[in-house]
Amino acid sequence: MWHVKQAPDTSVSAIGGFPLANLKVLTLIPAWNEVDFIAPIVSAIVPHYALLVVDDGSTDATPQVAAELGAVVVSHKQNMGKGIALLSGFQWAIDNGYDIVITLDADGQHDPQEIPRFIERYELCSADLIIGRRDFRRMPFPNNFANRIGSFLLSLALRQRIYDNQSGYRLHTRRLLQSLDLQATGFDLEVEMVIMAVCNAFQLDWIDIRTIYGTGKKSYFHPWHDSLRFLKMVGLAYRMRRKGGVMKRT
Repeated sequence: MWHVKQAPDTSVSAIGGFPLANLKVLTLIPAWNEVDFIAPIVSAIVPHYALLVVDDGSTDATPQVAAELGAVVVSHKQNMGKGIALLSGFQWAIDNGYDIVITLDADGQHDPQEIPRFIERYELCSADLIIGRRDFRRMPFPNNFANRIGSFLLSLALRQRIYDNQSGYRLHTRRLLQSLDLQATGFDLEVEMVIMAVCNAFQLDWIDIRTIYGTGKKSYFHPWHDSLRFLKMVGLAYRMRRKGGVMKRT
């Protein structure tokens, strides 16, 4: 099911000159047909961190390129959605004893040189979920508008400031991943994770990251379908916050 290659020692590592904590760190990239973008990202990560690429049923050479460059690759036989790809990666990380999982996207919109900043922030605050906060002013329309409105609505529902609900550049602790009952299958899983973390009293924190657009990547976001799923998540957040938070969705 997956290609296994000897991973680097991740207990003490550095990239860009930052020393890291004595933690077992995994970087995780969900990928679907990203052969045009994934090579430089993998190449920047594998000398410093263990990297798992979850190939979500790609029909191009994405898994082969990632494996050849040194990533461990888990492949789905068919495309199942970003949420399922992330859940597969999280379970693999738990099964293999990782303490920290840092997720980033495969389309070039996340700078892998910023990975140590997440670890550095974790060393300072020990938050269970640290999210990379983008600058909406640097986004093209309608992305900037949609992200502003989405973060505003989720903040209202949770009664807590949510700066960037859609960012996929995140640090997760093992404790968080083992505790949450996540059910979403698409892009909305990342929103669901914010909701479940807040409602179950896990510490949430933020760091500013680069806002990168213009990579030429085709968006798989479906405005009407995915917006409806997001609004359902806002409704879930409102209901859970009123109940005071529960460990499982009902």
